[in-house]
Amino acid sequence: MTIMRIYSIYVDDIIVTGSSNQYIPEVITQLSSHFALKDMEKLHYFLGLEVAYTTDGSLLLFQTKYVNDILKKANMVGCKLYATPIPSSLRLSKTGSPPFNDPALYCAVVGSLQYLTIT
Repeated sequence: MTIMRIYSIYVDDIIVTGSSNQYIPEVITQLSSHFALKDMEKLHYFLGLEVAYTTDGSLLLFQTKYVNDILKKANMVGCKLYATPIPSSLRLSKTGSPPFNDPALYCAVVGSLQYLTIT
């Protein structure tokens, strides 16, 4: 049997989880022999992911809060839904429209959307 182990580490935060509770204490012991660890007990929110637990112990992941935060950042709370915001036949060019008035906001929103699609 092949055991697949996936580690997700972000700066100084780490989640140790897996489909088998048998190996988790072993991984934590090995990590704690090299790093100072603090067990934060049950996970509820981590890097934009909301975590809920089912009665059988499975995890459910949501990103509702993260999406709402992006909408607030982009001043789009309450905007109307639209299937395709730009016609697929539209030709974009560097000229013909005013420049975006807040490039830092644009970069932040695009980065947030990229992170949302990756996670």
